[in-house]
Amino acid sequence: MNKSAVISRIKEIGLIPVVRTESPDIALRAVEAVREGGVPIVEITMTVPGAIPTIEKIAARYGPEIIVGAGTVIDPQTARLCILAGALFIVSPVVDPETITACLRYGVAAIPGALTPTEVLAAWTAGADCVKLFPVNAVGGPGYLRSLKAPLPQIELVPTGGVTLDTAAEFIKAGASALGVGSDLVDTRILKDGGDKIIAERARQFLDKVREARRRSS
Repeated sequence: MNKSAVISRIKEIGLIPVVRTESPDIALRAVEAVREGGVPIVEITMTVPGAIPTIEKIAARYGPEIIVGAGTVIDPQTARLCILAGALFIVSPVVDPETITACLRYGVAAIPGALTPTEVLAAWTAGADCVKLFPVNAVGGPGYLRSLKAPLPQIELVPTGGVTLDTAAEFIKAGASALGVGSDLVDTRILKDGGDKIIAERARQFLDKVREARRRSS
């Protein structure tokens, strides 16, 4: 799947589940749970033990059925290893121009993290396909995103950090292209207790929130 198709699919679905677990096995269960809930996209963070082999397993097991990306990537060397393992998009909590350049070189979607208007524009100018607005909950949530979109409407923003079922619709209405959702969707405590179906149901609920917010905004 080429970069344009990946970004189009992310925007179409409107969700990037962020998988940050204590073991590869739980990460793989999280992937299967969100897939069952109708979300064919996952971000495996580098804080997951064995994150890169886990990405490789997901890519091999699901192929194009699941768009797997790598998160918490802060240098081009790690980005390259993730891409070779099968990552189709690279997410970072910061703006690292060399990491963005590596993504451009390999034709893989780059989603660097930024917070201020200057950082957001710098990421976009460096070649970002979307900009992860992080940590958005610390600076005003949907209202802050709406304020950024007013002077920078051309920039595709993906709010992350504190996005919940209660705030999802407001972020979409404020102009988010997609939502990065962590523990409010992929709750490791629930997975440890065997609540995979609960995670699947939450994925469905998030999808419903995104679709309804878009319908009301159109």
